[in-house]
Amino acid sequence: MGRQYNELSNKDIQFISQQKMFFVGTATADSRVNISPKGMDSFRVLSESRVIWLNVTGSGNETSAHVQQNPRMTIMFCAFEGEPLILRFYGSAKVIHKNDTEWEELFGMFKPLPGARQIFDLSIDFVQSSCGMAVPYFNYVGERELLSDWAVKKGEDGLKSYWEEKNQQSIDGIPTHIVEKNG
Repeated sequence: MGRQYNELSNKDIQFISQQKMFFVGTATADSRVNISPKGMDSFRVLSESRVIWLNVTGSGNETSAHVQQNPRMTIMFCAFEGEPLILRFYGSAKVIHKNDTEWEELFGMFKPLPGARQIFDLSIDFVQSSCGMAVPYFNYVGERELLSDWAVKKGEDGLKSYWEEKNQQSIDGIPTHIVEKNG
């Protein structure tokens, strides 16, 4: 059944590399809890205690707003095929924008994705696995290209306008600083 430990094991890292999606949870002390599903080729394990993921433009920007006020983040992977497993890791995250010094080095670890707006860097301090026996089987059919196609069609100027209109604050009114930090 479940286990608790302080860093990812080699088995955990292998499991992560086979997954097609993950979930991110964040909140401030008094905001709504946000849980976001993520896909694409947007996740990298840097070590047993550090992971990064590339965030692309979407309808909201809750994770960025939350992390800038409260760096607490949870990431969850679960097996939809093969042996059942739920893997959660918890830690302290920071948001990295295009104008930050770490951007170039970390962005270089990903295949460029249209609409890339932030990278999240998570220092893991707790890992928990659980059985996942109630998670149903699902078949992976393929990636949706809709978001990438949308971002390409928008272009850089269109994305910046979208950020100004839709991504500057969370649903709770917390600022994201996306416009000033992504130039």
